[in-house]
Amino acid sequence: MVTTRDYYEILGVEREASVDEIKKAYRRLAVQFHPDKNPGDATAEERFKEASEAYAVLSDPDKRSRFDRFGHQGVGQDFSGFDPTAFGDFSDILGDLFGFGFGDIFGRRGRSRQGPQRGRDLQYTLRLTLEEAATGTEKTIRIPRQESCNACGGSGAEPGTSPETCSTCRGAGQVMFQRGFLSVAQTCPACRGGGRINSSPCSQCDGQGQDEVEATLRVTVPAGVDSGMRLRLANEGEGGRQGGPAGSLFVVMAVEPHELFEREGSRLHLELPVSVFQAILGSEVPITTILGEDQTISVAAGTQPGDVVRVKGAGMPEVDRGRRGDLFVHLKVVVPTKLSADQRGLVEEAARVVGDVVDSERHNGLFEKLKRALGGE
Repeated sequence: MVTTRDYYEILGVEREASVDEIKKAYRRLAVQFHPDKNPGDATAEERFKEASEAYAVLSDPDKRSRFDRFGHQGVGQDFSGFDPTAFGDFSDILGDLFGFGFGDIFGRRGRSRQGPQRGRDLQYTLRLTLEEAATGTEKTIRIPRQESCNACGGSGAEPGTSPETCSTCRGAGQVMFQRGFLSVAQTCPACRGGGRINSSPCSQCDGQGQDEVEATLRVTVPAGVDSGMRLRLANEGEGGRQGGPAGSLFVVMAVEPHELFEREGSRLHLELPVSVFQAILGSEVPITTILGEDQTISVAAGTQPGDVVRVKGAGMPEVDRGRRGDLFVHLKVVVPTKLSADQRGLVEEAARVVGDVVDSERHNGLFEKLKRALGGE
C-alpha cells in the first residue's frame, strides 16, 4: 500500500523527533495493530501497514530528508509496493514482541543449519593459590563436554545408513507460513532446522550425533597470572556437528586471597610486625618472598608505625615479560601490653632519660638494656 497521510502524523511524533522516538512510536503501534493480535480486522491490518510504511521512511535518514523536502513525491518511487529492504531492524522491533523470527521476513530465507557446524565454546574456572600464580604450575582438569559420536561419526545415523533429506522443508531447515500480510520463516519442526532426518538413528547416541564425555586435560599456567586472565585451548570445547570443528575451551584464572600478601597487579604488599625497640634502634629483619626467597630488610632507627620499606623485584612476575614487580613491606610497630614489675621500672627509667637532654651513648645503652629485659629482638 502507499498512504497519502503525513508520516509524522501516522506515528504521532513531531517532525523533530529522534530516531529512538520514531522507533518507540512504531513499536507501540505495531503492538496495537499487528494482524496476529487483530485476526480478521482489516482496519487494524491497514493501520499496521500504514505505520510500517511510515517507519520505513522516517527511520532512513535519506528517505526522511527527501520526505521532509518534497513530501510523498520525494519517496514515491520507493513505494511501488511494500519495501522490505527498509526493515533490517524488524527483528529487534517485532521479533521479540510476537515470538517468531523476522530474519527471513518478506520471503527472504536464511541459511539452513544443515551441514558442518562449529561446536560451542566452553569455560572453566581454575582456582589457584597466590604461590601457584607466582611460580606457574600445571593442573589437571576434568571437563564434561559433547563430542562426536564414535559409532556414527557425528552423522546421527546408524552405521551403514545415511540421513535423508527432510520432506517437510526439502532440506532448507525452515518452512514458510503467513502471519497476516507477512511471510515468515521458522525452524522446520520435523528436522529441527537440520534439513535432514535420520530414519535409522544411531543406537549409541540416539541420533544426536554426539556423546557426553568427561575429558581430562593438562593445563600449563604461566607465572604471573591474575584473576580474570584466560587461557584459550583451541579445539577443546564441544565437538562440532556433521563433521564441523570443535569449539574452544577458555580457562579463566581465579587467584585466591593470601593470608600474608595482598596483591596489586605485579606489586605485593606485606604487613610486618616489628617491636618498639627495633623501630627505635633500627634492625635487620628477615622476610620470605612469595617465591620462597629469604631476604633481609633494614628497619631504620626511628621508624614510625606505617612506614613502608620497598623491596625491588620481590613482587609478582609479569606474564611473558621476564620481570617482577616490587614488594612493599608495611611496618607495624608492636607495643608490649603486659609488663613485669622489673620491666615496668626499666620503661619508666627510659621515659625519664628520654625526657632529659642526654648524650647518645647513654641513651642507646639504656634502650639496649631495656630491649634485653623485655626480650626484644
